[in-house]
Amino acid sequence: MALPVQKFREIVFQILYSTDFPSPEAEETALMLMAELKVTKKSVLLAKEKVAEIKEKLVLIDEQIALFSTEYSFDRISRVEKNILRLGVYEMLFDASIPPLVVIAEAIRLTRKFGTPESAQFVNAILDRLYKKVQNEAASVFSGAIS
Repeated sequence: MALPVQKFREIVFQILYSTDFPSPEAEETALMLMAELKVTKKSVLLAKEKVAEIKEKLVLIDEQIALFSTEYSFDRISRVEKNILRLGVYEMLFDASIPPLVVIAEAIRLTRKFGTPESAQFVNAILDRLYKKVQNEAASVFSGAIS
């Protein structure tokens, strides 16, 4: 049976979040996630690959979060929110297979599950600002191509 996309996203988030802390061996983390989430080792390894892709673009991703975070400086954003935002920004900017509105909805879902309702509003606001910027840039490119 295929792993649901929502569950996969939770695994990616949890691995990404765990990279903010000194952690035990990668194998221990994989075993813990497999037991806790009832998923296969293959699913965890695929999630780790996605985390590696996110980490490769972390500077760019964090710049976008800082740019659109008007309420808090980047350093004041909680680890949960920051890592959900990192996943959301990555998916919105670098994974064309996921519609941006789905990215935002999933980020809100993750934040409600792992954070607070207030933090869900914060995450929504940042991703919505990024979405509008991306839409405006796409419209500009499109209108320039028509001219």
